[in-house]
Amino acid sequence: MAAMLRHAAAAAALLAVAFVCADGASTFYSSDPNLGSARVVFQTNYGDIEFGFFPHVAPKTVEHIFKLVRLGCYNTNYIFRVDKGFVAQVAAVVGGRTAPMNEEQKREAEKTIIGEFSSVKHVRGILSMGRHNDPDSGGSSFSFLLGDAPHLDGQYAVFGRVTKGDDTLRKLERLPTRREGIFVMPIERIEILSTYYYDIDVDSCEAEKSILRRRLSESASEVERWRRKCFA
Repeated sequence: MAAMLRHAAAAAALLAVAFVCADGASTFYSSDPNLGSARVVFQTNYGDIEFGFFPHVAPKTVEHIFKLVRLGCYNTNYIFRVDKGFVAQVAAVVGGRTAPMNEEQKREAEKTIIGEFSSVKHVRGILSMGRHNDPDSGGSSFSFLLGDAPHLDGQYAVFGRVTKGDDTLRKLERLPTRREGIFVMPIERIEILSTYYYDIDVDSCEAEKSILRRRLSESASEVERWRRKCFA
């Protein structure tokens, strides 16, 4: 009987872990209800920056930027502006990349997006679309907010936020800079060496859940064998 109880306890523990794993992806970003499950990582020569999107806040902007990522358009691009306490801005991929673009990349990179302005505040970690004077001129340049910027609220499209890599942003803020007009720019090139993306609801726990399901099934079978043995 004691052995059966131990197996039952083990099965219950595995079941609990399985639920934690299944729910872990959602609790990871539960503090920000705007965040979807897609994640993008920019691997720079100063460290990685991971961010997620706000698909319900700025759906067209998210669709456009995420497609640029999936096409590899930001690879070999760079962060051309670092204004401490304000923004780190990613250059437009047309003219920013060192590698040539194929035709599909060019077509997407040359598109402009309508200004999806919202009530979401510009605070540290927010992703905000770059644009010219025309509110519907957003392309491929965007900024990581390095501090609160309420004067941008409602004027620029917020479409996501940094989920990991604030330590990298702080490294960038410590780099030597020079001023060119309104822009504060790093002296050294901050290269986006490569990019990748994943979905936390699909990728993060799938292997673990598969193993747990198998172990849970095995434990349940073991408990049933012990039950039959003990009560036969």
